[in-house]
Amino acid sequence: MPGERDKHAWRVEINARRAALTAAEHETEARELAHNIAALDVPAWVCAYVPVRGEPGSTALLAALRAAGARVLLPVTGPPGPLRWAEFTGTDDLRRARFGLLEPAGEVLADAIALAELILVPALAVDRRGVRLGRGAGYYDRTLAAARPTARLIAVVRDDELLDRLPEEPHDLRMGWALTPHGGLHRLGREGDAE
Repeated sequence: MPGERDKHAWRVEINARRAALTAAEHETEARELAHNIAALDVPAWVCAYVPVRGEPGSTALLAALRAAGARVLLPVTGPPGPLRWAEFTGTDDLRRARFGLLEPAGEVLADAIALAELILVPALAVDRRGVRLGRGAGYYDRTLAAARPTARLIAVVRDDELLDRLPEEPHDLRMGWALTPHGGLHRLGREGDAE
């Protein structure tokens, strides 16, 4: 469509908005996300991530999942390809990894994403159809293909990062939900956006 912004332009804009957030605003949003995740029906296994580089949320979201009874899996860096996962047992067991990430120090679990019934996916933005804008490396696109077909895919974004329409490519896997700090859980890809 002529005049439509490409993914690169969206990434530049959203990263600039995230960089302009104050520490207090980020902390408030992180607290709200942890509160909102605790209100969900949390299953036994959840794949999540430790937010970095201005991503919404904090390790409080992971603690809320564990407090709700979930075993939480986090990505472990490795060669390009599908992500590998290890269990999050608490912030004291996180170690610094490549790309500025924090990851669990425990055993890497084979095919762990297939255990998860709920998968929290980092995103720069998501649209109401479920099209997710990531950082562009493709790790999650390659990984989510191995998830259960019934797993709930939830993009975690700031409220102003839930958009009407993003550019989509054939390899993009759509999200079923978006979790935002102030708006809570939004159903994507159908009429209405709240559960």
